[in-house]
Amino acid sequence: MLDVLDTFSALPIASLEVGHHLYWHIGNLKVHGQVFITSWIVIAILLTASVLATRNIQRVPTGAQNLMEYALEFLRDLAKSQLGEKEYRPWLPFIGTLFLFIFVSNWSGALVPWKLIHIPEGELAAPTNDINTTVALALLTSIAYFYAGFKKKGLGYFAKYIEPTPILLPIAILEDFTKPLSLSFRLFGNILADELVVAVLVLLVPLFVPIPVMMLGLFTSAIQALVFATLAAAYIHEALEGHGEEEH
Repeated sequence: MLDVLDTFSALPIASLEVGHHLYWHIGNLKVHGQVFITSWIVIAILLTASVLATRNIQRVPTGAQNLMEYALEFLRDLAKSQLGEKEYRPWLPFIGTLFLFIFVSNWSGALVPWKLIHIPEGELAAPTNDINTTVALALLTSIAYFYAGFKKKGLGYFAKYIEPTPILLPIAILEDFTKPLSLSFRLFGNILADELVVAVLVLLVPLFVPIPVMMLGLFTSAIQALVFATLAAAYIHEALEGHGEEEH
């Protein structure tokens, strides 16, 4: 049994190095190079798609413009359904950016053979395959809904921590910690698990069996992007709700 495990671990397609990463040292700052490289690639893809879709805008959209307008309409409906007709517009860029970045990142892990690109240390993977990325996105979401509530209600926003009774204060504070934790670990765990399952199946049955699993992985990756963006919008709506009722 140990010989079989040693054989599997010796194959590069199934290897998983824990704690071995490419770092860039900028002064006293240590930067996670792998995440930056793949994140820049994802950002470049999104910027290129935006330029191609908007460089020659037609009254009747075709090609890239049609795809971009469909994506915009989808994101508008997503934000509107969670935040409401009156509140969604200021938050559409944030929710849309979250969804598109996570969506393209997840699909890059399913479609791009990152392992073929060799780097001095560690290996490249989808940005959302790294806990640092998912935690950063979750913290941005937390900052966004705190900002939304504080901007809309002022210091009155913090009254929610002691309503309907101050006894619930520890639970309300704990909830603010669990929201980013659940967002980050859900996204990270699903993407990492999907890539590991595909890697193991490719190792065991390298021809046709992994293809349905890879297709399922693409679907799951899209769902994870949708779940993250939807929850982010829901948290922002939760921070904003109640203001209109107080005014009346």
